[in-house]
Amino acid sequence: MSENASATELTSQYTAQVTADLERNTKEQDRIGAEIAALQEQLASLQRDHTVLVNIQQAIDAVPVPDTTAPPSGNVPVPAPRKKAARSGTGKRTQPSKKTAAQPARPAGKTTGKTAGNPSAGKAEVAQTAQPTLVDLVRRHLTEQSEPRSAAEIATALGQAHPQRAIKTTVVRTTLEGLVAKTQAQRSKQGSSVFYTAADSSRSAETARSEEEPAPADA
Repeated sequence: MSENASATELTSQYTAQVTADLERNTKEQDRIGAEIAALQEQLASLQRDHTVLVNIQQAIDAVPVPDTTAPPSGNVPVPAPRKKAARSGTGKRTQPSKKTAAQPARPAGKTTGKTAGNPSAGKAEVAQTAQPTLVDLVRRHLTEQSEPRSAAEIATALGQAHPQRAIKTTVVRTTLEGLVAKTQAQRSKQGSSVFYTAADSSRSAETARSEEEPAPADA
């Protein structure tokens, strides 16, 4: 009997340990998945900005450079025509040179048409392209709510507010889990449903200060 009781107790300990390890592993997977999704969103935003900046650079390079070697218009002196020479004793006349006087240089032609690109328009496009990330949108939405919201509700609200962006519930849930891991949001369960709320402002401020403070230098 004692051996059976000891085996049962050992089995219970192993079961509890395995269950705890599985739960810890699952939470770690959720946290890393949320961070990967947030980084992918930031990478996509940077890639969009990079494309716009490349287009602006190409437009600037396509602007023609004015030709500085052409002589300034209106400043070329025109030689005066030669006067007829006096009659010589033989009765011949000295004819003026048949060479025509140098004509003034024509002014450099003006560049017609619009330039290939407009840098100011490109800057405006950059300002429109630099949209907030999904992490910022989710965090802002949580702070504006007075009641807990599920990932599906948040995804629906953000999709209606930003129809130009393809916002999926799975990505929003991953982002929310990342905010929870960073103590920037709180998670609660009601039955089988999971709801999220914004973290306390004091706690968020304390977390932000801890992240901004530099690590102490080694002695």
